[in-house]
Parts: sequence; C-alpha cells; structure tokens
Amino acid sequence: MVQNATKVEKVFEALVGRGEELTAAQIKTRYGVANPHDAVYQIRQMGYAIYLNERKNSKGETVARYRAGNASRKLIAAGYRALAAGL
Repeated sequence: MVQNATKVEKVFEALVGRGEELTAAQIKTRYGVANPHDAVYQIRQMGYAIYLNERKNSKGETVARYRAGNASRKLIAAGYRALAAGL
C-alpha cells in the first residue's frame, strides 16, 4: 500500500486486499473515517461487491460487519440490463 493513501484506499486495502471483515466502528477508529458508510459506498461505486453481514456475537447481540465478496450472476446481469437501458 502507498504510504500517503487516502482513508478510503486504506479501507479498500483492508476489505478487498486483505479480506478483513470490519464493523463501522472499526473503520472509524482504525482508519479515521468520519462516515464509514460513505467510504463503503465509494468502494462499491468502483465496482467492488461489499456486503454487510449481520451475526450474533457470544452475548447474543447482533453485530454488522462489512466484507468483500463476489457478486452473483443475477446481480451482474441486472447491471448489464441497466447499462443497456441507458441508466
């Protein structure tokens, strides 16, 4: 990673490059991102599939974590249809 990388680039490297799963709070504290949801939105706009998965922790609390994944064929087909329609 480049030493002078932006905050979004650092989040990108963690999610896509290293395959980490991060909560919004972790993105805020580790990378100093004021709005983690916007950082994830920017990564999605670059064409990467970032998913928000909810799981229960050992205390029974629901925790949401972002992770990079592979888009389904159905989602990719919908994107191509949107492009063909001029959207």
